[in-house]
Amino acid sequence: MPDRGGGPTGPRIRVGRPSRRVRTLLMTLGVLAVLGMAFTMFAGFWTDWLWYRSVNYSSVFTTTLWTKIGLFFVFGLLMALAVGLNIWLAHRLRPPLSAMSMEQQSLDRYRMGIAPYKRWLLLGITALVGLIAGASASSQWRTWLMWVNGVPFNQKDPQFHLDVSFYAFDLPWYRFLLGFGFAAAILSVIAAALTHYLYGGLRVTSPGARATAAATGHLSVLLGIFVALKAVAYWLDRYGLAVKSSDFKATDSWTGLRYVDANAYLPAKTILFCIAVICAVLFFATLWRRTWQLPVIGFGLMVLSAILIGGLYPAIVQKFQVQPNEQAKEAPYVAKNLKATREAYGIDDTKVTEYAGKPTTTDKTKLRDDVDGAASIRVMDPNVVSPTFQQLQQMRNYYAFPTNLDVDRYSKDGKDQDTVIGLRELNLNGIPKNNWINDHFRYTHGYGVVAAKGTTADAEGRPVFTESDLPSQGDLGTYQQRVYYGEKTTTYSIVGGPQKEIDYSDDSGEKTFSYTDDSGVNLSSPVNRAAYAVAFSEPQILYSGAIGEGSRILYNRTPKQRVEAVAPWLTIDGDAYPAVVDGKIQWIVDAYTTTNGYPYSSRTTLGDTTADSLTATNNSRAVVAQQNQVNYIRNSVKATVDAYTGQVKLYQWDTQDPVLKTWMKAFPGTVKAKSDISEPLMAHLRYPQDLFKVQRELLSRYHVEDADTFLSGSEVWQVPNDPTNKSGDAVPPYYLSMRMPDQSAQAFSLTTTFTPNGRDNLSAFMAVDAEAGTPDYGKIRILKLPTSTTVNGPKQVQSQFNSEQDIAESIRLLQGGDSEVEYGNLLTVPLDGGLLYVEPVYVRGGGLKYPLLRKVLVSYGGNTAFEDTLDQALNKVFGAQGPTTEPPDEGEEDGGTTTPPPTSGNPTVQAALDDAQKAFDAGQEALKKGDWEAYGRAQKDLEDALQRAEDAQAAADKTGGGSTSSPRPGGSPSPSGSPDSG
Repeated sequence: MPDRGGGPTGPRIRVGRPSRRVRTLLMTLGVLAVLGMAFTMFAGFWTDWLWYRSVNYSSVFTTTLWTKIGLFFVFGLLMALAVGLNIWLAHRLRPPLSAMSMEQQSLDRYRMGIAPYKRWLLLGITALVGLIAGASASSQWRTWLMWVNGVPFNQKDPQFHLDVSFYAFDLPWYRFLLGFGFAAAILSVIAAALTHYLYGGLRVTSPGARATAAATGHLSVLLGIFVALKAVAYWLDRYGLAVKSSDFKATDSWTGLRYVDANAYLPAKTILFCIAVICAVLFFATLWRRTWQLPVIGFGLMVLSAILIGGLYPAIVQKFQVQPNEQAKEAPYVAKNLKATREAYGIDDTKVTEYAGKPTTTDKTKLRDDVDGAASIRVMDPNVVSPTFQQLQQMRNYYAFPTNLDVDRYSKDGKDQDTVIGLRELNLNGIPKNNWINDHFRYTHGYGVVAAKGTTADAEGRPVFTESDLPSQGDLGTYQQRVYYGEKTTTYSIVGGPQKEIDYSDDSGEKTFSYTDDSGVNLSSPVNRAAYAVAFSEPQILYSGAIGEGSRILYNRTPKQRVEAVAPWLTIDGDAYPAVVDGKIQWIVDAYTTTNGYPYSSRTTLGDTTADSLTATNNSRAVVAQQNQVNYIRNSVKATVDAYTGQVKLYQWDTQDPVLKTWMKAFPGTVKAKSDISEPLMAHLRYPQDLFKVQRELLSRYHVEDADTFLSGSEVWQVPNDPTNKSGDAVPPYYLSMRMPDQSAQAFSLTTTFTPNGRDNLSAFMAVDAEAGTPDYGKIRILKLPTSTTVNGPKQVQSQFNSEQDIAESIRLLQGGDSEVEYGNLLTVPLDGGLLYVEPVYVRGGGLKYPLLRKVLVSYGGNTAFEDTLDQALNKVFGAQGPTTEPPDEGEEDGGTTTPPPTSGNPTVQAALDDAQKAFDAGQEALKKGDWEAYGRAQKDLEDALQRAEDAQAAADKTGGGSTSSPRPGGSPSPSGSPDSG
């Protein structure tokens, strides 16, 4: 082999060993990598701390953090000690090498291999199992806090007579401890057995004794601990029967004991507990007897008993005792389930009233007059008119409205008005050019509220705006209009620094603004900037000149995000809605406390129960924590998020809820008292939709209070599918000011309908008083229709609308050309023993990009009408004239023009106005015929004529001649309503 070293005078070349410089470089890179990983972890922690401190909820962060750290170290150390102690003990109990068999001597090379590293190996194994156990335990912080701070329900379960808090707060923690004990015992047995085998305490193939006396005693104690834990598990299983879910034909998700549970499983668990205790004692006795015979016999007996007593015996009881007379056997347990479920979901005070379903009077005039008192019928569907708001009030492409608008109440002249409302939020997809500065520094906020009457449309079918334009003005008065926090604000913004923001634009150009509030996190500190650069993976945050003194970063900006972050123990409603309160735009968010540990109460999955035709098309409306299974729910917290400052406030709404009281003990000072809710805010609080949807789903079965009826299934209802579309999803509940038969005046309500299971006729109508601050708030009323008569349900009413020849022909004409017909919400209103159905019909087409209200469908007592306005349709259905309210002119409300143009003394102006009059008349004629192409041409001609009149008037004003009257009263914009003309 050739010499690879140097010659007598040459240097020796060392092959395969890096030079000192390379080693230094590698070491430096390794250190930098470790430091980078450490700073990345620090950045996540530090930015979280800064955010919680910025919203004044740092106690939530620290309480959660210290709880997780405490659980991690306590249970990590316990697991490490358990496993490490048993490995050490097995090593100490090893037999002398001289006593080892040939099998064990063959393992000598392994023992010799690990001998120098025994201590490090022991530390490594214990550290690994400790880290895994600690990480698992830290995720149980909610369970720990609920156990430590649990408040009694002061209500006992009907089987064991324990307070409900035992099942809701205590039992989950005991189950966690039991699971941890099982894991520690199993890992200890495995670790000890391997150590004993490695060092000769256990033998597999060698003749003679399979285990030394020391190994036998050690392992028998560990197995005895495992069996003792199994005994504890059997005992806890007895209580677990009260919250156990099972299949039962009376309901999809039965919870609680049934006959077989109380009379077979419960005694079986008690017997198995006793057997497991005896078996554990036998294992412990092996310390003295040094034989496996009795413990193995005892363990076999326990397994056999589990099969016979825990499995076969209950099956025999079910087959030969329950099934031959199931209704009589199960009725007492069904009664307990009925009572508990109704209490847990807050439906125990539901008032069910028999309702005729047919008119009780033949006086048509009286019926027509009673309609206005029965309900303020909303013809503006918030789930349809968002594109109309968008086209008429967007003003700039970088603004947008939510897909589904909201319904609220606002008072004018002392009278409440159902109002459709939405915020003009920031839409980054519509800005002229997307780049980092524009997206995060210049375009930072939306601007203003847009609101319209819910019960009225103008002559063109457009909303009658009560708050509009940019900046917004109208009935809502003066308020902070900038929207920095909203449902569409999903990215971060950096405000308040050297870079000015785009505020809004008007005829004089763009207005700029610099954020003045102390919301968000200050980026003046280099550490903060570096942390956010890492957390957001955006290095420009670290060195950009657009960030300077006073710069603040805003993030977690959607209302639901913020409330969920400051109160992670709450379940958030799917629909946050805005309201103008005390000169500020406040997002109102409903939040729930839940548990799945309420004994005998049937469980439901929130995501499935709250799904409807709206959530199917709009994921932002879906309830947070969709797949949570719960069997107790309360709307315990009302939260607000300021649209300008982002300030989050939590208010205690349900003052009796023990789950909320428990969390308030765990996080003191985070929830304000109910008395702190101001009157202006109280006026806009309402009953939440998701809670209502959960309750209506339960009430489809639990509206009955008789166990026999419940078991028979004859009174099962279902929530009908939305008849206004083909999605096949449940009809959403509707907010509506209406009067139930036992009410003296209208109340803001949330309503829905029921149909019999598998059929389309109506079985019941349900409404809840949704007006907060009133004595009847939250009172659920159900009008139950007789089963002996058939009353049309929503699907049948929709089919009736579509099948009538005159209506079908009118709809066909409306759909001419490229026009599309969109059906609005099908509202149901109880009226004099019957049910009034009202459905607005919108048309989108003829060059228009947004739907306009064109017709209203009405049905009552078998009669239907399809007319231009609600008044006309009601008059036709009842055959009587009611008080008519003409729709307001667009020029009076939203800046549009449908009224004939004024006259002028200037001949040029007058000629243009005459042309405008002709175009207006032509447009009205085209509307009547449903000729959208002609209507579009007429609108263009009208706009051109008005523009000529305006130009002529302006020229005349400059020369001092002509009339001084404006050709557009009030300076209204062009009749097209196009935001582009602004």
